[in-house]
Amino acid sequence: MLAPSRLMATARIVPLPIAARVANLLLQQVLANHPKLFDRLGEYGNARFAFVPTDFAFSFSIRPLDRSVRIVRQGRILRADATITGPLVLMLALAEGRVDGDALFFARKLLVSGDMEAVLALRNALDDNEIDLVRSLGKLAGPMSRSATRILDAIRHEALEAQGVQWN
Repeated sequence: MLAPSRLMATARIVPLPIAARVANLLLQQVLANHPKLFDRLGEYGNARFAFVPTDFAFSFSIRPLDRSVRIVRQGRILRADATITGPLVLMLALAEGRVDGDALFFARKLLVSGDMEAVLALRNALDDNEIDLVRSLGKLAGPMSRSATRILDAIRHEALEAQGVQWN
């Protein structure tokens, strides 16, 4: 099995345009499955949300109104109204609504800065949907989707276990 740490290390050699294309494809796949995902954001639909993984080669920002993701190499500054920083797997699990965001925040596993009301609006929007990023990413593998989904699910499970986090 490809351990989460090896996967993270492998991401460092991925060219930025390829990583950006995969991130945008994943976002479009999620939006195709959940077209009303950002509807509950109200005035915060125009906000820019940055996600800065502490253990991954890339950082991301999303502006829901644009329905696109911007990606930069780790260490580069992303302009944002609100920023969430922490291990990638925790941010992904939070996006899927599979972990208790408050517990992660108060345990200092995730750092949130900027417009807290925007972050709460985003969290509420995400909680209303049953997002499965592994399934969405697996679909991008075409005829290999079932195998890719199983592998990614095992990696997700192992990575969450390594963080000491339980699924909701």
